[in-house]
Amino acid sequence: MTLIDLRSDTLSLPTPEMLQSIVAARLGDDSRDGDPTVLELEAEAARMLGKDAAILTVSGSMSNTVALRTHAEPGAAAVVEESAHVYGMEYSAIASACGLLVMPVGGHHGAPDLDGVKWALRKAKTMFPAPGLVCLENTHNAAGGTLLTSAQTDALAAAAHDAGFPVHLDGARVFNAAVALGVDVRDLTRSVDSVSVCLSKGLSAPVGSLVAGTKPFIDRANRVRRSLGGAMRQAGIIAAPGLVALRTMIPRLREDHEHARLLAERLAAVPGLGVDLTTVQSNIVNLDVGGLGIDAATFAAHLRERNVRGLPGMAANVRFVTYRGITRADVNTAGDVIAALVAAHPWIAS
Repeated sequence: MTLIDLRSDTLSLPTPEMLQSIVAARLGDDSRDGDPTVLELEAEAARMLGKDAAILTVSGSMSNTVALRTHAEPGAAAVVEESAHVYGMEYSAIASACGLLVMPVGGHHGAPDLDGVKWALRKAKTMFPAPGLVCLENTHNAAGGTLLTSAQTDALAAAAHDAGFPVHLDGARVFNAAVALGVDVRDLTRSVDSVSVCLSKGLSAPVGSLVAGTKPFIDRANRVRRSLGGAMRQAGIIAAPGLVALRTMIPRLREDHEHARLLAERLAAVPGLGVDLTTVQSNIVNLDVGGLGIDAATFAAHLRERNVRGLPGMAANVRFVTYRGITRADVNTAGDVIAALVAAHPWIAS
């Protein structure tokens, strides 16, 4: 059986059109006068996200680091939902590169509690030497690809702005959120001061991420990016497939969401497995294997032996992500393999 790798949508491969665009890209020095293809991508992304300007980086982690360091001074507070990607999975850049102290706030399905955010902002405003920021995430990775609506985003941003704090949106999969909610992506970014977007997940570009915001913010972000080693030369070879991604790949994200729902419902019907279907809102499925009396890493290892891969997380959680290249047949096969694995092992107490 061919390997079905569902660990992450970062495994998506570029389309033939993307690969062809690299060869034909107009190139220049992005760190000096500007690469024409990069400039075109940045302008296109800014327009789509409803912002004045944008800047290209090599990764989503760099985009978030650039944004947070541009918004806030070292020693300030970053108010985030307690399982936010920038807090738990970006290699401590929020501390080491930005010098920020995290103030985690509880939430529901990745949406930080509004009263909790207001409390954290009051504390941050009175006890820290410089203003910090609020960081939101949409879709929310750790919560299973859950969505922040425009109303939720607006309310959280209003609380931050009332306290004098800017808001950054970690929007690595914000186009997934827009497609799932059936709204223009600008409805989800209109009230935030900056937003990062990943090109190399569901949009299938080989590499790259963007940060968008006001022109003065992006001017400062450009200097921060340079300080982090992010100044590039002929970066049009990154930007060209990114342009193809923005122009052609967004509508098809709906297919990934449908496949995730199909897999989730299949797994939820298997005795001993747990799936909270209310969290399956985009292209991520979190599977709880605790009912089998086994940890996530062991379950994922058994699954890998059967040519299906999921990403083991904390305790008993295994993550599966759908993306371009994963077909409906792949999803059905993965579901059958997982069900057969459970049935073949005496993990469920009789």
